[in-house]
Amino acid sequence: MAKHTDRYQNDNLINLAKNKYEEKNRGTIPSEIITLTSEGKIYPHSSPLASGKIEMRYMTAYDEDILTNSSYVKEGVVLDKLLESLIITDINLDDIAQVDKDGLILNARILSYGAEYPVVVTDPKSGNKLEQTIDLSKIKTKTIDILSDENGEFDYNISKHNIKFKFPTNSQSQTVSTISEYLEQTIVEVNKSRDINNIKHFIRYEFLAKDSKEFQKYIIDNTPMVLLEYEFVGEDGGAFTAGFQVGTNFFWI
Repeated sequence: MAKHTDRYQNDNLINLAKNKYEEKNRGTIPSEIITLTSEGKIYPHSSPLASGKIEMRYMTAYDEDILTNSSYVKEGVVLDKLLESLIITDINLDDIAQVDKDGLILNARILSYGAEYPVVVTDPKSGNKLEQTIDLSKIKTKTIDILSDENGEFDYNISKHNIKFKFPTNSQSQTVSTISEYLEQTIVEVNKSRDINNIKHFIRYEFLAKDSKEFQKYIIDNTPMVLLEYEFVGEDGGAFTAGFQVGTNFFWI
């Protein structure tokens, strides 16, 4: 098991790894062009993310220090720091929508250690634990069908209210703990007003629960995402589907 270390102070580790790559070794460490789960359809047209593609390099042994940095582990930012180090395209990770983050983590894992991911799952019939292997290259995604405007925002109408919403960014998602906070991060305009106080008033006093539930369902139904589930073979030879999570342990073999 990896031992946590603080060989470098926080961001110095990221910057040093990235600068070494950019300054000297760009031609020696391979990289790939990764397609975002959202295909860039949820970003302002002026954003480099609107292309739907970013360049990501392969991990090196040096980057593994990020995974064992105790400060990052304690703060819960290990995967963010790793992505910041690996992404070559000039973007701010905080601007990436949360819906694209799982896809980037998945691709980083494939580039780093290959597509085979060993897991232990429970056979739903026998209840026994089974050692299985997931082929990460076969994980499916759900794309987005609704169209955004040039600002990466979407229209939604309900009960005579016109709402414009967007998908929360990575940084915004980390601060959300309640439904009302989620709505405040998601809704950017109500009935032509973009004033945050008017939006908060709408959420607290005008947005009926049944309408809010319908709105949230609409977003979920139209959210692009990596489908973190896989079909396994049970002890009786039959197939069953189980989910899995992406976390720091996702990178340890």
